[in-house]
Amino acid sequence: MMRTVTVTMVLAGLVLIGCDGVEKPAPVAPVEPAAKAATVSPPRDIEPADASRQIVFATASSDLEDPAAAGKAAAQAAKDQVGARPVKAVLISECYEGKDRKTQVLAGVAGVFTATLIHGGSTYGSFLQSGLAGGESVSVLVIAGKDVDVKVACNEKLDTAGLTLEQNKDELEKRLAAGGAELARRLPRTGDSRLLIVVADAHSPKNGPLVAGIQTVVGKRFPITGGSVNKNAGQSVVYYQGQMLADAAVGIMLSGNFKVAMAGRQAKENDQVIATAREGSAEAVDALAQQQAKPAVLLAFDCAGRKGRLKNVADELAAVQHSCGKRVAIFGTYNAGEIGPADLADKAPDVLSSGVGWHAMFTAIGW
Repeated sequence: MMRTVTVTMVLAGLVLIGCDGVEKPAPVAPVEPAAKAATVSPPRDIEPADASRQIVFATASSDLEDPAAAGKAAAQAAKDQVGARPVKAVLISECYEGKDRKTQVLAGVAGVFTATLIHGGSTYGSFLQSGLAGGESVSVLVIAGKDVDVKVACNEKLDTAGLTLEQNKDELEKRLAAGGAELARRLPRTGDSRLLIVVADAHSPKNGPLVAGIQTVVGKRFPITGGSVNKNAGQSVVYYQGQMLADAAVGIMLSGNFKVAMAGRQAKENDQVIATAREGSAEAVDALAQQQAKPAVLLAFDCAGRKGRLKNVADELAAVQHSCGKRVAIFGTYNAGEIGPADLADKAPDVLSSGVGWHAMFTAIGW
């Protein structure tokens, strides 16, 4: 069977597992009220950020059957976009089955980039400006350029293995909060720090106390986004400096002369998933414009449960493209929990980011 390599400047099979980690049957009726009739605005053509900053977000994906070949192909396609600019970090999102195939895809990426630059996690698929990367596939986001500083740290042992919310709720939440705080302490915040990306083995709702712990160090209003890795047995892998870890969390701190805007939306039904993807991505891009900045990339940490409620998975990507056009780079992943602005009536008003489920979290970065 012919497989593909997809490339885009700047990062699906049906999954019926919610971000709360509970397997769901396919719905026979909407689980929330239908949206009120509304007029959808025409598709937008958003102008990307100019070249006044030497910052590049390059993405590529591959679904080649050979995992090593796929990792190498995606990594090389992204590297070709970067040119001679210094590479600061490589974020990978992969959904190959089993440890052996995951090891191979990692080796493929490491054949192009230094292993210590490679971070990320196993997911339920990805989406780029150029299309979906589902089934067994790998997507990479390369962050490069002299005008962006990237610091990466890892808490390699959250010490939560074997604990469950049903039987060990208090102790589990205590350890997650402590683990989040320790991760943040390893990533000192400076005056130029703009965004913290977190990838963790802490599926929703475990990501809630993890994020709360991080905020005891960086502050409640500091922008944090990210996702929880695939929760399926044998699939929960966090990547840090080219290592495969479990029960871990990695933090990627981006600093420099650029701006960040965020938005989050929750949904559990096909039409609402599409509408909230369109609305949330538009809100992030528009909030960046209010800061007199144009987007260089739109990050999207999305819920695998939302993906499973879609009749056509491509419709969500099309909704995002409706809002941000087809020239702004997109790096999106489907996760077992999401970090960003919670779309909840009872959210704390003084908190910017939360660890939740059933959300799509959008972050626009630009200048």
